[in-house]
Amino acid sequence: MIRVAVAGATGYAGAELVRILAGHPEAVLTVLTSRQYSGLPFDRIYPAMAGVITRQCETFDVESVCDRADVIFTALPHKFPMEIIPGILERGCRVVDLSADFRFSDPAVYEAAYQPHTAKELLSTAVYGLSEVFADETAGAKLVGNPGCYPTSVLLPLIPLIRSDMIDPATIIADSKSGVSGAGRSPSLNTLFCEANESFKAYKVVAHRHQPEMEQILGRIAGKDINISFVPHLVPMNRGMQTTVYASLAEGVGGEAIRDCLHEYYQGRRFIRITEDGRPPDTRDVKGTNYCDIGFVVDSGNRRLILMSVIDNLVKGAAGQAVQNMNIMFGLAETAGLTSAPYPV
Repeated sequence: MIRVAVAGATGYAGAELVRILAGHPEAVLTVLTSRQYSGLPFDRIYPAMAGVITRQCETFDVESVCDRADVIFTALPHKFPMEIIPGILERGCRVVDLSADFRFSDPAVYEAAYQPHTAKELLSTAVYGLSEVFADETAGAKLVGNPGCYPTSVLLPLIPLIRSDMIDPATIIADSKSGVSGAGRSPSLNTLFCEANESFKAYKVVAHRHQPEMEQILGRIAGKDINISFVPHLVPMNRGMQTTVYASLAEGVGGEAIRDCLHEYYQGRRFIRITEDGRPPDTRDVKGTNYCDIGFVVDSGNRRLILMSVIDNLVKGAAGQAVQNMNIMFGLAETAGLTSAPYPV
């Protein structure tokens, strides 16, 4: 059994990790840490876990945690992981980091979007954990930077088509909508019930910190710089993410070629589902799961492709993909612990 620690277990992504790992057939939770709730049982904080997870939360101590874990999930705010991960790796533990601290290969790009980086020497060895795309690099990795939720929903439908030169990269517009849990559990004015309920709005238009993350990976796939227009929105639901991507089609490319490209690229990948007959994917169909559903429509009159994807932002957009990466790192079945059936309603 793989001994697993979750640092930051009481945030939304951390709690989702605990939920998923509680049913993992090859892993055992040995440590849960929380700055705010140290000393309290986990099920006191999340009563839904009563009788399932009763382990007590504790303050993070690198030596103590590493003595009891083979892999540590760092579900912490940006900046904190870069402070503790060097010490974790020195003690032989592996890490899946859910913050943005190790998603960028270029420290200057990270620092422009976030803050100064204090562990730059690790960026060249960290693997970007978009599981369906970089699994070969993730296998055996010591440090994986788990992708952001918006990038996961944008990159998965786009990468096969960019790789096959089926769209014009200069024309990409990504329009995304996220449930409120994407903002995390810490209270803020914009996520108060009276502010978010019965409200639908864009925010951080072409200024969201996930945009350079997406452009970095798209540029890596294309072999050249790619700049996109990205507009995120906040919708009044707890969880779920829907992304619509618009791009001009390459000459001679039609709907059949798009469909064949997506099916071929993701053949055998359990968590990618391509909808048929132009049916738009629905966030309801992926709730609580690690699926990414992808659909598309070709706007023939304008030679434009309309790509649509949905994920659960807390699962495929965070904790589920993190567990998927752990599975790949340790040579387990990629689907281990992630095969619970979706809710039909």
